[in-house]
Amino acid sequence: MESIFHEKQEGSLCAQHCLNNLLQGEYFSPVELSSIAHQLDEEERMRMAEGGITSEDYRTFLQQPSGNMDDSGFFSIQVISNALKVWGLELILFNSPEYQRLRIDPINERSFICNYKEHWFTVRKLGKQWFNLNSLLTGPELISDTYLALFLAQLQQEGYSIFVVKGDLPDCEADQLLQMIRVQQMHRPKLIGEELAQLKEQRVQKTDLERALEANDGSGMLDDDEEDLRRALALSRQEIDMEDEEADLRRAIQLSMQGSSRNASQDMPQTSGTHLTSEELRKRREAYFEKQQQQQQQQDPPGQISCPCERPTTSSGALGSDLAGDAMSEEDMLQAAVTMSLETVRNNLKTEGKQ
Repeated sequence: MESIFHEKQEGSLCAQHCLNNLLQGEYFSPVELSSIAHQLDEEERMRMAEGGITSEDYRTFLQQPSGNMDDSGFFSIQVISNALKVWGLELILFNSPEYQRLRIDPINERSFICNYKEHWFTVRKLGKQWFNLNSLLTGPELISDTYLALFLAQLQQEGYSIFVVKGDLPDCEADQLLQMIRVQQMHRPKLIGEELAQLKEQRVQKTDLERALEANDGSGMLDDDEEDLRRALALSRQEIDMEDEEADLRRAIQLSMQGSSRNASQDMPQTSGTHLTSEELRKRREAYFEKQQQQQQQQDPPGQISCPCERPTTSSGALGSDLAGDAMSEEDMLQAAVTMSLETVRNNLKTEGKQ
C-alpha cells in the first residue's frame, strides 16, 4: 500500500488530486490546470464574439465569472478532460446509452473518475486489485472485484456522475508491484475530517486528564489512605466497646455472686461439709427467691407497684429446673445475674437507710 501514490485533500484542489492519483504521480499543479482553464475561457469568449462584440449576449458573458475554475481551486470537467488529452486519455460517461450498449463489466475497465457537485476522485485498478483513491480519505481503500459494481451503483444513487477513463495509463511502480502480489487491508481508512475530529477529541481528553491530575496532586491516593485509616479506627472502637461490655458483664456477675453468697450465708442454715443434691439446691433457691419477694412487698409503700424490670426475668422454678440439669441459655444466665446484682444492691441501700 505504501507504493501507491495518494494525494490528500488540500483546500478545494480535488481536481488536481483526482488527476495525480489517477496518473500515480505529481503530473499537474494548480498553475497548469489554471492555464488550461484560461485557455478554455478564451476559446468560449472567441465563440461568443462571433455573434458580435456589441451584442447583449457577449457583454453578459464578459460580466460572468469563469465556468472552468474559481478562486477556491475548483476546476470543471472540461479542464480535467483537456488535461487527460495530453496523455491520450478520453472520458466517457458511465451511464450514457452509448456505453451501456457495450455491456462492459466494470472490473474489465482500468479506472473511473467520479464527480459530485464540486468534488472529484479516482477509482483505479492497480495490478489485479481495485482501489478508491479519494483524496478525502486518509489512504487508499481496497475494493474487491465483487464489490466494485455495487460501489459504483451506490455512488450513482447518491448523485455522483461517473466517467470511464479510456486509453493507456502511464506506467507506475504501484501497478508493476501489485501485478506480482496481492495486498490485504485490515482496517479501512477514515475520512480526513473524522480522523482530525478524533485526534482533537483525544487531545481534549488528554488535557482534561492532565488538569485533573494536577488539581488532585495525588489527593486521590490520600483519599484512599484516609478511608483505610477510618475503617481501622472504626474497627478499633468496636473492639474497645466489646471489651468494655465484657468487663461490665464480668463485674455484674461478680457482684451478683458476692451478693448471693452473702445473703445465702445470712438467711440459710450452714451446710458446710454436707453435699447437697440438685433437688435440695432447687428448694433452697425457691425459698430464697420467695423471701426476696416478701421483703420487696413489705418495703414497697401501699398502692405502689414495683417495676417488673427490677425483678429477675427468670422464675424460681425455671432457675431450679436449670440447676437440675435443663440447659439455660447464656443470655438468660447473664440477664439473671445482672438482675440479681441490681436487686441485692438496692436492698442493701434500703436496709442501710432504715438503720
